[in-house]
Order: sequence, then C-alpha cells, then structure tokens
Amino acid sequence: MKHENSKLITARVVAQYRGKYRVLYNNDEFWAEVTGKIMYTAKSPLDYPLVGDLVNIISLSDENCLIKDIHARKSILARKAINNTEIQPIAANVDTAFIVQAVDRDFNLNRFERYLTIVQAGKIKPILVLNKIDLVSSQELEDKLLSIKNRFKNVEILTTSTIKQNGDEALEHVIKKGQIYCLLGSSGVGKSSLINKLLGQELIKTRTISTSTNKGKHVTTHRELFVLKGGGMVIDNPGIREVGVADAGKAVAEIFGDISMLAKNCKFSDCTHNHELGCAVLAAIESGQLSKKQYLNYQKLKKETDYYALSSLEKKQKDRSFGRMVKSFKKQMK
Repeated sequence: MKHENSKLITARVVAQYRGKYRVLYNNDEFWAEVTGKIMYTAKSPLDYPLVGDLVNIISLSDENCLIKDIHARKSILARKAINNTEIQPIAANVDTAFIVQAVDRDFNLNRFERYLTIVQAGKIKPILVLNKIDLVSSQELEDKLLSIKNRFKNVEILTTSTIKQNGDEALEHVIKKGQIYCLLGSSGVGKSSLINKLLGQELIKTRTISTSTNKGKHVTTHRELFVLKGGGMVIDNPGIREVGVADAGKAVAEIFGDISMLAKNCKFSDCTHNHELGCAVLAAIESGQLSKKQYLNYQKLKKETDYYALSSLEKKQKDRSFGRMVKSFKKQMK
C-alpha cells in the first residue's frame, strides 16, 4: 500500500476483533482501527465496521491503516441476545446464509426456524445444510429431509460431509464468484471443517465433539472472511448458543406462511391465536392440519419480536425526551 495519506482506498473488512480489524486490499491484509469520529458518532454496534463491509481506508504504515468511513450495505445479518434488546450484528453484505445443523446430534426444526427468521429479516437468501451425513443411515437421513421439506416448502436444502469423498461438492456448486456466504449454526456442527474443505487446507482450527457431553466447543473465537480460489467469499462465525430475533416481524410472518394464511380466516382481525373463539389457527391445531410444535415456536418468536419493537419504541421516546431537555437547558443558558 502506498503512503499517500490524502488518498482514500477501498478495502474489505475480513476479520473483526475487539477494537481492531483486518482489511483486505489487492490480496494484501492490513491491521486497521476506526477514526475517533466513527467512535464519537456511533449510536449502536451497527455504526462500526462489520466483517464483509467495504470501507475507505487511509495508510498509516506498511502494516497499519485507519478506517475513515463505511460504504452503504446491501444486507445486514444481526441477532438479539436473549433478554437483551441490543442488536448484535454478525456480518454485512452477505448474499447467502448456510444454516448448518449436524444431522446426528443437532437436528432441530425449531432452531432452523429461528435462524431462518434472522436471515430473512436481513434480506439474505437462506440455504439449510445438513452436515455429517456419514454418521446416520440413509433411511434416517431421508426421514429428516422429509420433515424439513414438509415444514419449509420453499427453502433449498443441501447435505454435506467432510468425511465422505466429495461430501462438500454440494456447497462448492452453490458458491459463485464475488458473492459472500455466511455459515451459521451451533458449536460443533462442522462449520469450520466445511470451510477448511472448501479452502483445500486446514486454515481454521477445529476440535472434536466431547463424547461425555455430546456438545460442541467454541473453536472459532472471532468472525473471519475467507476468499476461495473461485472468487467466492465465506465467513466463519463463532457458534451461536442463543439466537434472539430482533426487528423481524415481517420475517416471522414469511417463515410461518401457513399460519399467516390461516390467520386470514380468523373471526377477529386482531386475533392473538391464544384463546379467541373463531380462531382458524387454533382450529387447525385441533384438526391436525397444523403442528402444535410449529405453533408454539411461532408464538415464541412473535412474542420476542413484539417485545423488541416495544422496547425500541420506548428507547426512542426516552432519547427524544432527553434531547428536548438538553435543548431546553441550552435555551435557558442563552
């Protein structure tokens, strides 16, 4: 990188640490920090650079640079920690999210639904990935695939394995040059192993599942973007234990399309689908048309996003009140 302090250069954020970043420019990586202006004006974590962001940088030395500003994002993948209204951004400019579950131990349709909600809320294409298919019989795999297809009728599904020969080809065929892909899932489902397979080398440290607890461990400790030989980009994420949904009311309605359609036939337009007479959703559960497990997950996710919306509104009202108070105080001082 040339030492032209007056010239801004566009680079890609490829890794995020506490207070520091790594950015990629012309196949070279540099350490970067944000300007004081970004820190001073930031109102939330969304105002800081995210992995996947395009940023304008200025050279400080051969190895260090300063991030001056962030380009407009085409998508943001974010979640909310349980019992916390603060949004926690995951990555920016993601085109497709691979939602990964290990078919032998991690399989859970409700968890798929939760991830689908935050992915579609970010306007990102979701693909469900069943990994470690070498650990189950072909019949068990078929049963699980059928249950997914019955629940999620319009979502693409891939099956993968890092043990079986050509077990990662399904992912390779999907990845396109210039596109950003993100792997989401719990610890131990094999996200890092899949990326190592795509890279063709063991760049990411992995660890086997504990046989005593059958639980995965957090091996990836930070988010990092890797550029594949074909020009596609893949982001590795730390395993997520809690997937809270934030501003995702529309996404919940889309994921639970069957329930949204049924709700149109409810007797009351403001039906909560909890106890009302003439509720088409409750009637569908009684007749067996709608799964009770799916209904309960819908109610849980809807309650979370409604709570977030209410908390955000209260926060904005408090901010406005504080702003008016400061303005009044300044006027009195004058």
